[in-house]
Amino acid sequence: MSELSLPTLGSLPNRLVRLYSGLALYGVGIGLQIESALGGSPWDVFHQGLSTHFGLSVGTWIIIVGALVMVLWIPLRQRPGIGTLSNVVFLGLFADAALWLVPTPEPLAVRWACLLAGVVATAAATALYIGAGLGPGPRDGIMTGLVRLGLSIRLARTLIEVTVLATGWLLGGTVGVGTVVFALAVGPLAQFFMPRLSFSRSTAQD
Repeated sequence: MSELSLPTLGSLPNRLVRLYSGLALYGVGIGLQIESALGGSPWDVFHQGLSTHFGLSVGTWIIIVGALVMVLWIPLRQRPGIGTLSNVVFLGLFADAALWLVPTPEPLAVRWACLLAGVVATAAATALYIGAGLGPGPRDGIMTGLVRLGLSIRLARTLIEVTVLATGWLLGGTVGVGTVVFALAVGPLAQFFMPRLSFSRSTAQD
């Protein structure tokens, strides 16, 4: 596998803060969406389905799937970074912590609040950890690898997310209105947060 892509020494501390803050916030977003019981992202449905069908925690499956997905990077000739490996190791831990700390709400209004807060948190977290410039998440790397093979971004992402969503649903993951809300809202929200939370050269010199 290709060697890790490393940032310049001067920018590393700032990027690491952004990376791990993003991963922690992403874990919170996953926990809030799952606890809402209204449906989560396709990957969250997949991880939840694996947990429901085979046992182990959702976070454990996030780690296992992330590691297995990394194997697919080899033929796709993707280059991992510190952020990629950190995503594999820490995202599941943060998600399990959030699921343990966040109580399961009963009122529908509270469930909706959890869902919406989770989607916003996920979008902001995406901007933080991608904007840190330390490597994409393992699941994102599959998409970019397929794009390098000639698929369009839209087709590559659609194929991946439809596959994991359908598999997760068949395994018992929760698909619902939250899944639709996530699909429609996370892109525009991430675009909103990206210029505000991304790493920049000026930030590295602060």
